[in-house]
Amino acid sequence: MRDLALIFGAALLAALGVGLAGAVALRLLRGRSITVHIFVLLAMTVGAVVAGVAVIAEAMFLSPHDLEVVLITVSAAAVVSLAVGWLFGRRLAAAAVWAGQARERERRIEKGRRDLVAWVSHDLRTPLAGLRAMAEALEDGVVRDPETVAEYHRRIRVETDRMTRLVDDLFELSRINAGALRLSLSAVPLGDVVSDALAGTAPLAAARRIRLVAAESGWPTVTGSEPELARVVGNLLLNAIRYTPEDGTVRVEAGRESDTAWLAVADTCGGIPESDLPRL
Repeated sequence: MRDLALIFGAALLAALGVGLAGAVALRLLRGRSITVHIFVLLAMTVGAVVAGVAVIAEAMFLSPHDLEVVLITVSAAAVVSLAVGWLFGRRLAAAAVWAGQARERERRIEKGRRDLVAWVSHDLRTPLAGLRAMAEALEDGVVRDPETVAEYHRRIRVETDRMTRLVDDLFELSRINAGALRLSLSAVPLGDVVSDALAGTAPLAAARRIRLVAAESGWPTVTGSEPELARVVGNLLLNAIRYTPEDGTVRVEAGRESDTAWLAVADTCGGIPESDLPRL
């Protein structure tokens, strides 16, 4: 019994020495990949076994030949164990990376869904606000001139078509998430885009007694997607009208500097409070 206790103690001390060395190695390699950590853990386990066997074999006064046979046998088993451990460690590391990428992809998709809801809600306000203003003007008899009534009817049809396009854009969500969205680029007269946007928001501006001011000429031609440009300009105008006090002015300007075109929508709402700027 005493001999067994001595054997156990000697093997335990040898294993503890290997374990301590492995713990130091893990600390030094804490920034490395999961595969390296798994390999070090396996090396600690195998090394502890090899060290224990070597110490006990030496203590048993085995012949050099027998000691060599024991060490070769244990070493062969250690090599196989480390090789198998390295292989499965790489697979576990790849699975962990894949799981992390899947979680990140799910977070991006969920954020895309939230952004889509906000985008659709924001974009639908533009034609709906104009349609409501024109419908109320026609219903209340504010507009009676046949030419103006015909223009309102035309704008209602145009805004209805625009809402239809917005609904159609929802079907592009899968293509956006897949990164397969392709814009149809062409030469777009920015003046025409601004003119249509002004016409679409004019009834809402008139209802709030807000003047819409834009230059009659000097508008550059840009390369872009006309529907998307119309959406951007329309939303800028709607926001400016919505937050400008009554009897205010919304001014639209554009120009070109070198190879870059610019467009600005200025209002008299006083700007964005400084406390809200970090949230933009």
